[in-house]
Amino acid sequence: MSRIVVGPFNRVEGDLEVSLDIENGVVNKAQVNSPMFRGFERIMQGQVPMDALVYTPRICGICSVSQSVACAKALADLAQTEIPLNGELSINLVLANENMTDLLTHFYLFFMPDFSRDVYAQKDWYSVVSERFKAKEGSSVKKMLPARAEFLHLMGIMAGKWPHSLSIQPGGSAKPIEAQERIRLITLIASFRRYMELHLFGADLEDVAKLDSIKALLEWRKKEHWSQSDFRTFLHISEDLNLAALGRSTDQFLSFGNYQVQGKKLFAEGCYIQGELQPFDPDSIAEDIAYSWMQGAEALHPKEGVTEPSVDNEEAYTWCKAPRLNKQVVEVGALARQLINGHPLIKELVEKQGASVESRMIARMLELAIVIPKMQEWAKQLDPQAAFCFPTTL
Repeated sequence: MSRIVVGPFNRVEGDLEVSLDIENGVVNKAQVNSPMFRGFERIMQGQVPMDALVYTPRICGICSVSQSVACAKALADLAQTEIPLNGELSINLVLANENMTDLLTHFYLFFMPDFSRDVYAQKDWYSVVSERFKAKEGSSVKKMLPARAEFLHLMGIMAGKWPHSLSIQPGGSAKPIEAQERIRLITLIASFRRYMELHLFGADLEDVAKLDSIKALLEWRKKEHWSQSDFRTFLHISEDLNLAALGRSTDQFLSFGNYQVQGKKLFAEGCYIQGELQPFDPDSIAEDIAYSWMQGAEALHPKEGVTEPSVDNEEAYTWCKAPRLNKQVVEVGALARQLINGHPLIKELVEKQGASVESRMIARMLELAIVIPKMQEWAKQLDPQAAFCFPTTL
C-alpha cells in the first residue's frame, strides 16, 4: 500500500491537504485534513451579540457575505426583529453578487484552466480550450476578469467594501440606496448580463434557465458549434471525457433555501434523501468529532457543541468537525439547491448520473442564468424613499 499526500491546496480558503491510501490502484482510504486550528466558536464566547457581525464574516474571505447573512438572520431571530422590503432586497442583491461572482470565478479560474494542461494536448478541442482558458493568458479569462470587477462594484455601492462588509444587519441593510445609485445598480447588472449572454452562454439567460431536460440541453447545445460559447465548450469537453461518470458522492442533498422576499424564498429549503424530497429539520444536524483533535466523543447540534482542542484522540487527523444530517453525509451547493427547488433538468441529471462533475457544473451555470434576471427585478423594486433597516436591540 502507498500513500499520497496532496497539499496545501491553493484554490481554497485556508489550509487543506488530502491523504490517499492506495492499494492495487484503488483508493481505499481518504482523509481531508484542515491542519490549522481556528476556533471561531471560542473567539465569540463572552462577546456582546452584535459583535458577531464583525467576527463571523472573517470565517472566510471568499464567502464572507454568506457568513454575514447567516449571522444577521440568527440575531434577527433572537431579537424578533422584522426586516423592511428594501432590507430584504438589499441583502439578496449583496448576497447574490457574491454568490454569482463565486460561481463565475470557479468556472473560469479554478475549473476550466485544468483542460488547458499538456495532458490533453492530443484532444481535438485542446488548441481552442488552451487559447481561451489557460491560466492568466486565456482570452475568455481576460474577458471575464473586467466583467467580474465591474459587477463587484455593486458590492461597493450597497455594502461599502468586500470582503467583511458590515452593511448587513439583523434589521436589514445599514446602507440606504439613493435614486441615482439605484440606476447605477440596474446598469451594472444589465452589463454583467450582456457579458454572460455574449460569452458564457451565447444565448438569452431565460432560454438557458428554461432548459427542462437532458434532451433539451443537448438540442440547445447542438444549435451552435461547441466553440460558440464557453458553456457549450464545457459540455463538449464533458461528453468527450465522460465527466458525468466522475465525482459521484452520496446522492443525498440539503438546501437551506435562499433569497427570501416577504416570506417566500426563491429557492426552497428541504432534503433529498434516498431519492425522495423531505422537509428539513435543523435539529437533525450534528457535528461529528470522531476524527477531530477535540475533546469529547458525542456528535452534538452546533448550538450545544463544544470546541475544546485536544491531541489525545489517536484516531484524529484534522481540526475540523464533520457536520452530519441524521448521521448521514449530505451535499449542499447549487446542485442541491436546484434539485430541491424542482428544476426538471437537474432532477433528471441526478436521477440518471447522480452528483457528478457534469451535474454540478450544469447546476452552477443554471443558477447564474436564473439569479441574474432576479437581481434585475430586485434592483428595480428598491424604493429610495422607504426604510432599509429597522433598529435592533439585543
